[in-house]
Amino acid sequence: MPAPRPSRLAGTLYRGREGMWSWVLHRITGVAIYFFLLVHILDTALVRVSPEAYNIVIGSYQTPIMGLGELALVGAIGFHALNGLRIILVDFWGVGTRYQRAMFYGVLGTWAVLMIGFAPRHLMHVFGG
Repeated sequence: MPAPRPSRLAGTLYRGREGMWSWVLHRITGVAIYFFLLVHILDTALVRVSPEAYNIVIGSYQTPIMGLGELALVGAIGFHALNGLRIILVDFWGVGTRYQRAMFYGVLGTWAVLMIGFAPRHLMHVFGG
């Protein structure tokens, strides 16, 4: 009787589990941070073109919706940075792939603790509390 053939997914980290979701979230946060930086460069460059227009744009950022956007930005940067460290460990630590799932949950836990520490103070500032 011939031995069963391994599936094509054998040997990969991405099977719809933690490794795949880590990859997806890392890409989403990376793209979001990129677009924020693009907008930030453009609105900062506006000061050279028209200081009045720059003041109007910066004034429009002083809204609760933008405050929530800042919270999301800090969350994205925090997750992206912590997950980047996890990726470095998976790539360069000999047993990193064995512990990649535990490290992913460590990233989520550390990120949650940092956001719990940041969010209330930021939201009090945004909503004037």
